[in-house]
Amino acid sequence: RAAFKLLEIDERYHLLKPGQKVIDLGAAPGGWCQVAGKIVGSDEAQPSVVGIDYLEMDPVPGAIILQKDFLDDDAPALLMETLGGAPDLVISDMAAPTTGHRKTDHIRTQHLCEVAADFAIRVLRPGGHFLAKTFQGGTENQLLDMLKRNFRSVHHVKPAASRAESVELYLLARDFKGRVIGDGDEADGTDAA
Repeated sequence: RAAFKLLEIDERYHLLKPGQKVIDLGAAPGGWCQVAGKIVGSDEAQPSVVGIDYLEMDPVPGAIILQKDFLDDDAPALLMETLGGAPDLVISDMAAPTTGHRKTDHIRTQHLCEVAADFAIRVLRPGGHFLAKTFQGGTENQLLDMLKRNFRSVHHVKPAASRAESVELYLLARDFKGRVIGDGDEADGTDAA
C-alpha cells in the first residue's frame, strides 16, 4: 500500500526523475525504495537510492539499505557518505511505533517528521524536494514556517491510497531554495568562524 501512495503523489507532483539521488527514511518494508529506485534508475553498479530503518529488511534491488535508527547521532553522516552526494529528494514514511494512545502517537510521529525536515534542509540540493508522513491536525506551525522559509511551496497531500478513515497525511515541500542565511549557516555553506 505504501508504494502506491508514493506512486500516486509522484504522478501528481513529478518529484522523481531519472538520475536523481534519493534518501528514504524509515524505509521498511522497502516499497518506497523500490518505487524510487525504478524511476530514478538506481542500479547495483551505481546505486542512487539509500534507505535507512532500524527494522531488518529484505534487500531492495538497486538500493542500499542501512539497518540503523535514523535518530542515532551518526546516522545522517552515514547516509550522506553512503549516497556519495547531496540528495535531490528526501522521503520519509517514518511513523513512531503505535502505543494505542492517539495523541502520543501523533506527537511522536510529528517529532520524526521534524527531525526528517531538519535533515532534509541540511542536506538537499537546491531545487530538491522533501516528502514526509504526518497527521491531520498534527503539523506544527513552527515546522510549516521552517519549511516555507526553505522551500518554494509547501502542501499537505492525502493520497487516495490512504485509507479513508486514516488520519495520515503527507507533508510535501518542493523546490528547496538552498541554505538560507540566518538558519545557522552562512550562504556559502561554510560555518562562520
